Amino acid sequence: MPWTNDYGQQVGDPVPAWTTRPAPQPVLLEGRYVRLEPLAVDHAADLHAALCNPGDEPLWTYRPTDPPADVPAMKELVRAHLESPTLVTFALVPKGGTAQGIASYLRIDPATGQVEIAGVLYSRALQRTRAATEAIHLAMRHAFDDLGYRRFEWKCDSLNEPSRRAAIRLGFTYEGRFRHHMITKGFNRDTDWFSVTDAEWPQVKAAHERWLDPANFAPDGHQLTALSELIRSGTP
Repeated sequence: MPWTNDYGQQVGDPVPAWTTRPAPQPVLLEGRYVRLEPLAVDHAADLHAALCNPGDEPLWTYRPTDPPADVPAMKELVRAHLESPTLVTFALVPKGGTAQGIASYLRIDPATGQVEIAGVLYSRALQRTRAATEAIHLAMRHAFDDLGYRRFEWKCDSLNEPSRRAAIRLGFTYEGRFRHHMITKGFNRDTDWFSVTDAEWPQVKAAHERWLDPANFAPDGHQLTALSELIRSGTP
């Protein structure tokens, strides 16, 4: 039920004792299947080997840049991420392996407690793995549980159907489409917005943890219960 102020106008729910939250920093986030390491130039060779092979060009379709041609070019791309004042970027490193992707915090707003996960790029070896799911879970957990943020966003090209499906599977709520939002590589981009709020996070977190539990997987690695099913059922 909406709240009413002293003038008889409806207002949102109170947010008691709210204070500006810390800005995300390049920290190590460690999970069962993957580590999110602060991106460094030393990751460039592994990232190039994982993301820039013949046939990997489609991985870069919805990104503002094409695959770097060689390791020096990948180093320049890494440096651009590190020098950006609006990004905090991680290398995604599966346990026992090398860097297989990147993801960034973007649109960081400590005053209102909101942040976006952006530029998510998985190698083909990382796609559709427990490590890939856990990477997003760790970024969300850090924002909500460690930093106290209220809102976590996911945005993608409206035509990027795999990214749209991933957002829904991970428990994000579709909020709408920003038409003619930007131009990417000379083409129009309409952008779809998704979010999870701090009120929704406990249920989403529980579903993630249930899915990531080794007990949810058969000896051959096949999942016993899909994450989308856990999200839909509201599994505690």
